[in-house]
Amino acid sequence: MMKKILYVPLDDRPINLDDVIRQGHSAGLELITPSLTDIRNRLDSVADACGDHLIGTSSPAFGHTAKIREFIFTNAATADGFIVSIDMLVYGGLIGSRRLRANGGGTYPDFDAAAINLLDVIREVKQLYPCKPVYVLDTIMRLATNTFVEDLDFDAYTESRSFMGQPRQTFSEFNDILHGYNLSSDGVPYGDTAYFDKNQYYFARQHKFKTNLYVLDQLAKPGFIDFLAVGVDDAKTEGVQINEIRFVERYINHSLGGCGGQNPNRAIILPDADGLGHSLLARMANQLRRGGAKTRYSIQYYGPHGSTIINPYEYMNVHDNILRHVDIIGGQLVSSSPDVEVIAVTAADQASIAACRVNSNGADHKATVVLDFVGGGASDPTVTEALLASPFTGRILGYSAWNTAGNKIGISLGMGQARYAFLVTETRPAALSAAVNTHGSLLFKRFLKDYYYKAAAIAEVRKYSRDHMKYANLPQSVADQNMLLFNSRSDYQYLTALLRDQMQTHTAMLRAKPAFMIGDTDASYNVRQIRGSAWSLAEYSSATLECNNPKYIWGRAFEITLNPTVVLK
Repeated sequence: MMKKILYVPLDDRPINLDDVIRQGHSAGLELITPSLTDIRNRLDSVADACGDHLIGTSSPAFGHTAKIREFIFTNAATADGFIVSIDMLVYGGLIGSRRLRANGGGTYPDFDAAAINLLDVIREVKQLYPCKPVYVLDTIMRLATNTFVEDLDFDAYTESRSFMGQPRQTFSEFNDILHGYNLSSDGVPYGDTAYFDKNQYYFARQHKFKTNLYVLDQLAKPGFIDFLAVGVDDAKTEGVQINEIRFVERYINHSLGGCGGQNPNRAIILPDADGLGHSLLARMANQLRRGGAKTRYSIQYYGPHGSTIINPYEYMNVHDNILRHVDIIGGQLVSSSPDVEVIAVTAADQASIAACRVNSNGADHKATVVLDFVGGGASDPTVTEALLASPFTGRILGYSAWNTAGNKIGISLGMGQARYAFLVTETRPAALSAAVNTHGSLLFKRFLKDYYYKAAAIAEVRKYSRDHMKYANLPQSVADQNMLLFNSRSDYQYLTALLRDQMQTHTAMLRAKPAFMIGDTDASYNVRQIRGSAWSLAEYSSATLECNNPKYIWGRAFEITLNPTVVLK
């Protein structure tokens, strides 16, 4: 019988919901998720304008926290494990956790009775079902404010990210950190802000940081959380987050048995947010299917070593970030004889060599996941074309080039670990067939989205949206960040049709690549089952995308729904 995992996502974007559900199916897990109306997050949906001049925006949407709490209790008995986002449970999602506030709450630990009531559902569930694994994802609030949420515009985002990224005075005590957000490294207060209220921002940080500590101190430390992943959202090597990061690391060391700010068995903090659902689901799959046995990982770099790279929006180098993700998913780094090899491409001129490694690993039946760090927030064309030219790419266990380094690590390693745990334990033919179709669909989607959309089609979408900005007092460059408001209804309809036409074209292009080749003589294969050193393979049979499937789920070009269906035989 398929195990059931109760999953409360960070928000309802596909990366945190659709893709994690598919990842679960690829590992033989059924995810129980809240009603879509209860986790719905949206940017501002109403524009106040005078002619062609925008005055302001309003009416965002956040999740319903009381209903999330009820959902957890209602479904706890039927679940075999729990993965819960603190941001959704307490704030109604990631954008909800960044909302500017009129105060930072009371004195910890009794800082907010409503928030504590929500948080304590985790304690109550663990007490009721002590043998069921409870995993939690939390975030350290990012530097920047929300954008186009509750009338905060792009100027507010730009100013806040720069302002909050400036060096701060070092503090180690909790209350000193709460009250020292505005002090520069030499102790002098920073000046005023023009586009957002910095004090309301600091109140939001105070409240969120109190929540962070409550999760650590009142839930993780007493053992009500079996594993905690703390993601630092859109970070920097200095700024208002650093004292919070170091505080959490010290807490893990002193109170959760950690070393170097981490404990692979209890709590990890690292740069990521949107990859945490993938990572924790992988850990859950490994726990339920393999009893938590450590999967052995090795890392091969093609280009500069990850220890030399710190990406924008992160405070940790790429190599350490990979290692911390390996910890989250329930793996361990080894120097030889890995169960899964991580191919990390960090230079475009090494793409062909990396592809050769994919080939040899596939031929030798070595499980592989691939990370593309070259293209920034999307797949690099040189790297991707080299990968897609190989039929063995169709059988890798994980791949991502999406967004930040932490995101793509969590997505790819999460896919790989969950899939590996299934492949080496499942024996039922029907379950194997269903799961290989899901994994094939998810792998196909990653290339279709990370490359064909994010590195190709999005450019035409953005150009049309910006060329048809309907407000004269806004820069054209922000139009595609809220197309529902900044483009006319007819232009939005055109943009939707453009998206769907583009993705049909790109679906046809992708399924013709050797990685997903369909045909009697040149067919590509995916892995159906692993039994020792022997692999059972399934042939790619079809790959389709419904004509009305792709859409801009948040009304912006950055993120789309995309659910191709791949069938293997």
